[in-house]
Amino acid sequence: MTSNKTKQYQQELEQDQKPSASEASEETEQQTAQAGVCSADEPEQEESEAAEGGEAQEEAKAEAAGEEKPEDEDLKAKYLRLAADFQNFKRRTEKEKSDIYAYANEKFALDLLDVIDNFERALIHQKDCKDEKMKEGMDMIFKQLTGVLAKNKVEEIASLGEEFDPNFHNAVMTDASGEYESGKVSAVLQKGYKLNNKVIRAAMVKVAE
Repeated sequence: MTSNKTKQYQQELEQDQKPSASEASEETEQQTAQAGVCSADEPEQEESEAAEGGEAQEEAKAEAAGEEKPEDEDLKAKYLRLAADFQNFKRRTEKEKSDIYAYANEKFALDLLDVIDNFERALIHQKDCKDEKMKEGMDMIFKQLTGVLAKNKVEEIASLGEEFDPNFHNAVMTDASGEYESGKVSAVLQKGYKLNNKVIRAAMVKVAE
């Protein structure tokens, strides 16, 4: 009897300690709601943190782009100066190279001009020569020489009757000429020549007063 009463008493205590079904369901619902609230708050916090981080990065980039260090400015200035110097050097060397090709024959042309001057003087005096074949031969040789000059871009400077130009003419005297106006070239004492439009020998002239 005593043992049966003891067992009955223990069972009653266990039943009093166990929560009811309704209480258990209420606790479960409360826990579920709290978990839902926490899970809903977490994405919002993550989004706000990501937005703040992105704004901070953009501000840092803007500051880095807007504020250049003095060292960077010096390097940029040096680079621009070097680029400009290189372009000037390149243009200068190209011009020097083209001048070398254009005026490589200048000395040879000047030496040949002395020969042509003497040949022209001989042609002036050939009028007294009675040998027609000799005259014809000298004329042909003279044309050949002037053709060689023209082929190598050597051309005569127009002078007689032209306005005196110190860039092309060397005035050695003046004369009172009734044929030409004042300031015009009245006589050519020695012809002038250009090589590729560069004066290699100015014309020696008389100028009308």
